[in-house]
Amino acid sequence: MKKIPDCKRFTGYKPCFPDHNCWTDGCRDPQPFGTRIVLINLDAMGDVLMTTAQLAGIKRKYPVSTIYWVTLKIAAPLLYNNPYIDKVYEYNFESLSILSQMKFDIVMNVDKSQRSGALAMSLDAPVKLGFGINKRGQIIPLNKGAEYNYLLGMDDHLKFKVNQRTGQDYLAETFELDYQRDEYVFNFTEEEKKFTEQYKKEIGISPDDEVIGFNTGCSNLYPNKKMTLEQHAVLIERFLSYNRFKIVLVGGPEDTERNAILEEQFKGKIINTPTNLGVRKGACFESIPDVIITGDSFGMHLAIALKKYVIAWFGLSCWTEIDLYDRGVKLYPEGLACAPCWKKVCPYNLECIQMIDLERIEKETVKYFDEIRNKT
Repeated sequence: MKKIPDCKRFTGYKPCFPDHNCWTDGCRDPQPFGTRIVLINLDAMGDVLMTTAQLAGIKRKYPVSTIYWVTLKIAAPLLYNNPYIDKVYEYNFESLSILSQMKFDIVMNVDKSQRSGALAMSLDAPVKLGFGINKRGQIIPLNKGAEYNYLLGMDDHLKFKVNQRTGQDYLAETFELDYQRDEYVFNFTEEEKKFTEQYKKEIGISPDDEVIGFNTGCSNLYPNKKMTLEQHAVLIERFLSYNRFKIVLVGGPEDTERNAILEEQFKGKIINTPTNLGVRKGACFESIPDVIITGDSFGMHLAIALKKYVIAWFGLSCWTEIDLYDRGVKLYPEGLACAPCWKKVCPYNLECIQMIDLERIEKETVKYFDEIRNKT
């Protein structure tokens, strides 16, 4: 039997190129697998986007490599059209069956969870980085580089008060990569770009417009990551009073009701984009504004990936871990002893949300657009 080609293009199912038989004639354009790396990231969609910042570092260390990524169905579209990733596997029985028969060189597991840890331990690879589980089902660090990341989960004082490193920084250490502050990676297809341009025409957005986007909500897992509708309304009213800005509401299915309430309140004065067309279309809509005003949510991470100017407020989550790449402002409740806390239920009447500086959000937004005007 002939040797199966060491080539990414060869599947054993059909020709890699029309009218070319790789089996008998050899590879026409060899693409060796090189170092085979499987990345596991099943947690929140924002985390998945943030983890894409590690891809450039992986390719620097392993220039000839094949990168597989295992994630949940809801997050998989975020990884489509990514030039660094060779294959995205949705976390399901079929994918797990395939992965169990493959051999890898390196497993990199981002998630500190039993589910992801069990998968990391089950895969065939001599090197495993990040997190796994032991025989008692306890989550463990798999390498020395993962120890600081692991301790952040064990020590609230370290995580909430001491740590000043971004998530990208200590995740690079977890995977034993050089940290160079690489950006998130998210790419639209040409079809998606055309869709966005057509939609902008339909809603009356022109290249000269100054567009402010409000990402109004967050996931239901941590509902206290969003400001109140009243606070949103105050800000929208203030921006409309300038008679120069266009206001666009963006979000996902969990934000549909909130956005509809704001649209009704400012009928005919703001644009409410669809929230139920899927994450890729949602990204198209979020690409329209110049500035995104948001809490610490998936929408914030998407705005970072889209290289928008981001004005983000924080309360329960750790603002030090977020890198806006010098394109934005982080607002957090200075002097509030209980923040951050990562609690799902607040015992203190959500002081961190009440303390959001709406005036500063307004000033920072106007300042950004004024500086753009002065440059042109």
